[in-house]
Amino acid sequence: MTDWDEMADWWVEEVGDPAYAEEVVPLALDLLDPTPGQRLLDVGCGEGQVLRAVADRGADVVGVDGSHALARRAGRAVVDRLPDLAAIGDATVDGAFVILVLEHVPDPAPVFGALARVVRPGGHLAVVANHPVFTAPDGAPVTDPTDGEVFWRPGRYLDDGHTDEPAGEGTLRFHHRPMGHLLTVAADAGWSLERLIERGAGPGQVRRDPTLAGQVHIPRLLGARWGRIG
Repeated sequence: MTDWDEMADWWVEEVGDPAYAEEVVPLALDLLDPTPGQRLLDVGCGEGQVLRAVADRGADVVGVDGSHALARRAGRAVVDRLPDLAAIGDATVDGAFVILVLEHVPDPAPVFGALARVVRPGGHLAVVANHPVFTAPDGAPVTDPTDGEVFWRPGRYLDDGHTDEPAGEGTLRFHHRPMGHLLTVAADAGWSLERLIERGAGPGQVRRDPTLAGQVHIPRLLGARWGRIG
């Protein structure tokens, strides 16, 4: 299991990448659509970049994170570990958001269950994650040598699995499961899908890394919004 206290400095540097502010934060805000007076929960809030952006829209936001170091950086956050959310009472928030977290959780089902407990009936949940096509073990871009067109090799997309990727001086585990798995466990926990968004590399990313120009049609981010049934 990743020790996020040890990874805290690396993560703060990682979310300083302009792509996070350009792609991840706007997608989260679009899905969440926060309004003044709402009480919202940021699950796995990290150093709080999305939390602050949501609070700037007038919502009352509290974050939870398993890392003491990251929770301190976020400010309005408590230390709690997934999937328990033991610090949050039943049906006490209007909505929740989970940004680039689910891919680091071995089993998403208990997380969706815990979120269904803390979000009031009629509330909502927004998730942004690395797209399952992008995280599939052995998935990779493949360039046609005849014309330079870029395709994506899906690898072991249909199987649950994981990859360990370099992260600072350590490694970070990305858990993969096909999209059908993710949507089914959410439905089983009482969540009704309202929106699903898939995004490739954004224009800013392509400007900074021209090698991505041939991959803009390949999904890299998944965004989803669910409503709480009941």
